[in-house]
Amino acid sequence: MGQATDTVERTEIGHDEFDPIGTLALIMVYFAILVALWLFMYFVEFLGNDPTVTGAVVPVVGLI
Repeated sequence: MGQATDTVERTEIGHDEFDPIGTLALIMVYFAILVALWLFMYFVEFLGNDPTVTGAVVPVVGLI
């Protein structure tokens, strides 16, 4: 049986030649989604409403 030889030439890319444009674009898309969702949350939750306080508010008046 014959063996297939790897005849593809591979060139190494040095650190100075690497340009991560795709990674930067992906990070910017994720950041844009985050900002859009934050603005949507702001307009839905807080615009036109009083600030929402979560948690228990226990009245202290009349306990003494």
